[in-house]
Parts: sequence; C-alpha cells; structure tokens
Amino acid sequence: MGRSVIPVEEAPVSDPLGSLPSVSPGLLSVSDPAGHPPARPAAPAAGAPAVRRPRNEDISLADLAAIRNVLRSGSVIDWHHLYFTGRDEVDRFLRVNEFDPRNELDMARLEDLRDSAVEYCERHLAFKIPVEVEDGIPARDLFLVASQKGRRRAYACVVLKVMHVLHHLAGRELLTKLPVSGDQIFHLVEDKVLRTVEELRGAGCGIAEFQWSRKHADSLITKLLAKRETIAADVYDQLRFRMITASEDQILFVLRELTQRLIPFNYVIPGQSQNNVLDFRAALESSATLARFLPDLQELAAVAADRKAPVQNEFSGPGYRVINFVADLPVRIDKFLCRTPDDPLFAEHGTVVFVLTEFQIVDARTAEANEQGENSHERYKERQAARVKARLLHGLKDEG
Repeated sequence: MGRSVIPVEEAPVSDPLGSLPSVSPGLLSVSDPAGHPPARPAAPAAGAPAVRRPRNEDISLADLAAIRNVLRSGSVIDWHHLYFTGRDEVDRFLRVNEFDPRNELDMARLEDLRDSAVEYCERHLAFKIPVEVEDGIPARDLFLVASQKGRRRAYACVVLKVMHVLHHLAGRELLTKLPVSGDQIFHLVEDKVLRTVEELRGAGCGIAEFQWSRKHADSLITKLLAKRETIAADVYDQLRFRMITASEDQILFVLRELTQRLIPFNYVIPGQSQNNVLDFRAALESSATLARFLPDLQELAAVAADRKAPVQNEFSGPGYRVINFVADLPVRIDKFLCRTPDDPLFAEHGTVVFVLTEFQIVDARTAEANEQGENSHERYKERQAARVKARLLHGLKDEG
C-alpha cells in the first residue's frame, strides 16, 4: 500500500460507512486501506467567525496530566491522585471514554461498575470502603473526590482503578461476541478519528498533513519475524494514524485536543510511548501560565512505573524523531448495530469495545528530516528485511 500526497480540492470521497466527514484543505497525506481518496473540504459558512488560535491559558492541570501520561505511557493503576477541578472536566473525560453523562443507561452502567469494584475490593482484598465512596455519592462524582485531598481520595482512587480494569475486560469480552468483522470495527475507528481531525482543524490546531493506514499481511509477517516476541497480539500498529503539524509549537495543543476529544489517557498502553520531539518540561517552563502546574506534575512524576522510557525502534535511523504512542481506543458499538444499550447483548458487558490504535505526531520540519538518508522509511524497511533474512537463515544471536 503506497502513501500518496493529494491536493484535497481535487479528490472527492466515497466513504465505506457512508458518513465520512470532509477533510480540511491543504495537503492531505493518505494511505487508505479501502482505496478511498480524501474528502473534498467543506466550504466555510458565510460570516462564520474566525478560528481562534489555541492558547496556553486554555490548558488545565488535568490536560497536562493527561498529555504527560500519553508521552510517558505510565499506568493509571499507579496513580494516587486525579486532577479534575469541576464536573465539566469529568464529563468531558467520560465522553472520551464513550460514556454519555446525559444518558441514564450510561450512568447506570457506571454505577454497576462501581458496585462490582467495591464488591471485589471488600471480598477479595478486605478493603473497608467508606460509605460515601461505596454508594453515598454518584459514581460520576468519584472522579472529583479522587482529585481532592483527604482520606476519601485514596479509596475513590482504589475503586476507580478497579472500575477501569473491569470496564476494559468487559469491552474486550464484548468484542468476541459481536456479529461484526474486524474490518467493520477498523472502519468505525477510522471514521471516529477522521471526524476528530476535522474538529482539531476547526479548533485552530495547525494539522498540515494527515495519514492513516492498516498494516498489509506482508508487513505484518515481516514485523513478527523481526521481533523476538513473535506473537501477533504484540503488534500494536495494525491500525495507525499520523498527524503532521505546521510547527512544533502546535504539538502541545494537538495533544491537548486529542485527549479531550478522542484518546482516553487512561487507556494509553504502558511502555509503548516514544517522544524525542517535544520537551514537555521546557514547554511548561517557557510559559508562566503553564509553569505554575509543575509542582503538581512533579508529584505525578514520582510514580515509579512512569519513569522508564521505552526503547526506540531498533530499525529507525539515528536521527529519526517522532511522538509515537498506542491507545486502546474505545468505540461505541450499540449505535453501529442499531440496538439500544439495554439490549441483552450489552446487559453484562456494556456498549464499548476497544481497538488497539497507534498514533504518530510530528511537526513538518521534523517530518521532512525523517525522510532524509538513514532516517527514511525506505532505509528502515531495508534494515528490517535484512534482519528477517538473517534470522530465517541463521537465527538471532543470544544476547544473554
């Protein structure tokens, strides 16, 4: 599957789901497994207000904590504090996780998860969960309690962590019981991401190019043969999205919008993030508005599981730079199947499934440098193929 760069205004679209959003003007890099060209951009409405450029003043502590976890791929199971300051931030987080705060059935599902988590904690771990955390407040408000000081915070965090795992397990189980194919699920993810990219453009984030792709069978085989752990479950990039920002200073805002609209920071895969593009601390220190959050983020940095950076891909060139991370992206499946959330299929497992999805973010200047010399994708593939040939003929040398 080749990668092409197509002027958007010359390429109308045909969407496999019948609902693909228009893609913004400019150069759109496309690698679409279904062979669909990018969409024609929608013309701006007459008299529409100018898009306001994102500002540091719009970024909250909760945003920065989410971005930091995306960049460092720590596990939220090790967190002992959340950073929400109001119901609006909690509701936005719930929506990213595919819970609608206005939907009674969704909120009932949240209560069921809380009941199961409390029961597990008391039965299996002998925790004595305080009454107000157990059922004295709506489950929705546990996120605010977990963001405050005091004894209740610790127990709210405990219950939320178990809820997080229960919800993830239920979504994984639901995926095995659905009358849908992997291809249909991938289309749902692609549609969801494309819509979000449009929203990001509308929010003033300078996304100059956008690409998406699925890994070909040959590429998947090559990757598994090159990896020491030849298990298909360990391949995270079967579905990949790549965003190129107009400038490096736009990356922080793109990450902020992604965590607010698309990617739950709590479902970023631990140990799979790489970042040698954005100096997160320097970006905060350069802004008085953001620097005030550093003490709270330093507390978060004390989490041991958040310290170790993953090893860079061994086949990448010496100067290759990228922000790369993997998220188990939640996808709402009841609407796709035209069924209500109280359908027996969803009674036990909820309405959300999870799809491992890789994201790459880089600025235009770095993207151009990544295509030069030893950093190029062509040289990457050559090094990977050489490893596979050597391994098939002679095996890998024992590094122990």
